[in-house]
Amino acid sequence: MILNAIIQFRLLDLIDIVLVAYLLYILYKLLKGTVAVNIFSGIVALFLIYKIVNALQMELLSQILGAFISVGFIALIIIFQPEIRRFLLALGNTTILNKEGRKRFLFKHLLTDKKEEVLDIDPILVSCQKLSESKTGALIVITRENELVQFTETGERIDAKISSQLLENIFFKNSPLHDGAMILHNNRIHSAGCILPVTPRRNLPKDLGLRHRAALGLTEQSDAIAIVISEETGKLSWCSNGKIKPRMELGQLKELLEEEYSKEEVWEKENKKRRFFLRKL
Repeated sequence: MILNAIIQFRLLDLIDIVLVAYLLYILYKLLKGTVAVNIFSGIVALFLIYKIVNALQMELLSQILGAFISVGFIALIIIFQPEIRRFLLALGNTTILNKEGRKRFLFKHLLTDKKEEVLDIDPILVSCQKLSESKTGALIVITRENELVQFTETGERIDAKISSQLLENIFFKNSPLHDGAMILHNNRIHSAGCILPVTPRRNLPKDLGLRHRAALGLTEQSDAIAIVISEETGKLSWCSNGKIKPRMELGQLKELLEEEYSKEEVWEKENKKRRFFLRKL
């Protein structure tokens, strides 16, 4: 049976697979850096569960999931309205059809051996120490896989090299950007003065201010890390995965940053991704 399927495999089937893979790649690039990628992953997981349940002939659960999926397409149009618009705009871009576009696509996304910038934690630690000593409130967000596009667009684009002087100036009390969050991406200060979602949780300690609640809200919706400096006490807090480590010492912050963003760990992750891709070729 498998042999017959291989024999009947046509050139059009190969073209079909390539086109579907390319459309999925465009969709992933558009969703990457937004909260919508988490929703998309959940939908894919739900669809796979439905197919497994259907194959096992579990009729009741299959009917429930099937009804949900059939109605869910209307909800998807509403939820992903901005992403669908961006997807259709990107689909209309025909640069991939010319020679230069093909070269750029292949070498940029498939064949390059470029490593991502490793986070320079020293200026972050220096600025956190000075801001803590002066009891200057600050909220520093460090991205991981999620680029937080929907939040960086709410602030002012900086796109500058990370330096302790620049971090301190942005969070200076008379600075117009000191109230919002600073977002660091790819070892650069991407944006400042950004507006973040506040966590809806009500069981938090009363001494956690708006910056702490915004840091928790962001880390609940993304894989980012947030460092908060209290304006009242000058204490440091670390937020990740919707959890907070309050009243930290600078040495503890340094250990967490080194553990998360050490060069060896980042390069090993990139090598694993590259080896996985090469095995699929």
